[in-house]
Amino acid sequence: MNKHHLTSARSAAASAPASDRLPWGALLALAMAGFICILTETIPAGLLPQIGQGLHISEALAGQLVTSYALGTLLTAIPLTAATSNWRRRPLLLLCMFGFLLFNSVTAFSSSYGLTIIARFMAGVSSGILWGMSAGYARRMVPDALKGRAMAVAMLGAPIALALGVPAGTFLGVFAGWRFVFGMMSLLAVLLILWIMWKMPDFAGQPSAKRRSLYSVMLIPGVRPVLAVVLAWMLAHNILYTYIAPYLAVVGLVERVDVILLVFGVASVAGIVLIGLLIDRMLRTMVLISLAGFAIASVLLGIGSSEPMIIYIAIALWGVTFGGAATLLQTAVAEAAGDHADVAQSMLVTAWNLAIGGGGLIGAILLETLGVITFPWALFLLVIVALLIAWLAKEHGFRSNRS
Repeated sequence: MNKHHLTSARSAAASAPASDRLPWGALLALAMAGFICILTETIPAGLLPQIGQGLHISEALAGQLVTSYALGTLLTAIPLTAATSNWRRRPLLLLCMFGFLLFNSVTAFSSSYGLTIIARFMAGVSSGILWGMSAGYARRMVPDALKGRAMAVAMLGAPIALALGVPAGTFLGVFAGWRFVFGMMSLLAVLLILWIMWKMPDFAGQPSAKRRSLYSVMLIPGVRPVLAVVLAWMLAHNILYTYIAPYLAVVGLVERVDVILLVFGVASVAGIVLIGLLIDRMLRTMVLISLAGFAIASVLLGIGSSEPMIIYIAIALWGVTFGGAATLLQTAVAEAAGDHADVAQSMLVTAWNLAIGGGGLIGAILLETLGVITFPWALFLLVIVALLIAWLAKEHGFRSNRS
């Protein structure tokens, strides 16, 4: 065997999932990437007064740092995922992390509101590419029997960021300054870049001959039902999550918002661990159980407004059912799309971000017209729609038997 063939064989062996054990180092690198991504997206919401003061702008304008990031993700996830589908995976992941390093550093040092908004938009672009590739990357590291569990580990960074990272970052930002928090996220990106270079296997991108148009990927059986469930489920979640404080004010728990969010966050982490253990055998069942559980939580929030214990139970149930949602939905769309999973994932990211924006808009309309007390029933209707779609998609999308 000549040197070229030997090198190729070694490369192929390094890329092939030859073990029945999870590659923890590589999967935790993806989890940390998701942690940085979610923390970068959400941390400004807890530091609006400090950011406003630092940039000499109103809190309303400071809030647009969150909007700008979401817009960058929403507008670019699909086209850039499609455009980079033939790139090798590790260099693309490194490019995303260099993006977070650069744009979080710009945010940390910028004194210009316009420059900061641009940096936030570009960080959102990095996020869109990252979420478009991460599920497929995790699945390629392991044999078929472990694909769901690998995704559960890779997705662990997002709920941990929401449950622990955001509160810790907000606390740190209040006492050490918001610029220090963005600087710390840049430092995390540097450490992760080194970790990726050390621990991550590399895989080839998709050959141009196998690439399909966005429209043809959308027409693959099962893709559209999954995206419809994403939109309905996440719309329901974001209506409540965005306006949790007004809801808690009505039920007399507004002073316990921090405790409520901690309960939700811890329950979310428990949910993703549970899903990780069961997803490879029970994807369809866990989707249906999660949606049914969220529906029950919605009813409890509607009828338990005078009973704090019922509210806490409902919040915990909501957290458990939400924690594994990303893993379940990303696995379902990857199973449906097959070789075109990365493009389908970018569609899922776009639907997810539309639901975030739509939740804020619909929640605002409900708040101003029918009142916050109607939120649980709006959630219930949306989740029932999602449950019905998932139930009917037993042939494709949320299959009864996974091959």
